[in-house]
Amino acid sequence: MSDCCSTESSTTAAKPAAGTNNCPDCGQPGKSVETKTLKQMVQPWHLELVNKPGFLFCRSADCDMAYFHPDADTLRKHDVRVRVGLKETEDPVPICYCFGFTEAMAVEEIRATGQCTIPQPITAEVKAGNCACEIRNPQGSCCLGNVNAVVKRVVKVVAAEKAGALA
Repeated sequence: MSDCCSTESSTTAAKPAAGTNNCPDCGQPGKSVETKTLKQMVQPWHLELVNKPGFLFCRSADCDMAYFHPDADTLRKHDVRVRVGLKETEDPVPICYCFGFTEAMAVEEIRATGQCTIPQPITAEVKAGNCACEIRNPQGSCCLGNVNAVVKRVVKVVAAEKAGALA
């Protein structure tokens, strides 16, 4: 959980040469993922492949690549057993893998109340040691950064919708 609550913006870069730590499709730097995360995430027929260390997660929302290895092995979204929240655009879009929160839940609460309380119970559970993000989240790290980014984005979208409705 060393990068808990961090969010990265994605930009497009030139495609890297083989053997780098950048996604072979979008060129973005990958994030290291532990083998225990991969074992929980991949379809059963990929279990042997992910035994080798060094796989990286592609954080680019627009890229179909889920995991890649500098030696050219790749795993796409369809190779993963769960929906990769930051790469999804249709409901349900998971934002918290340990406690089941979705983007739709955040949208509903923000539309109803103007705010979102989803981060508070997640924070409490993380502090109590009741999360397993390194295993349940395809990124292999705390979901709280993604949750906060979604809440911030949705608050802006709902505010813009309300402003447009008033015009």
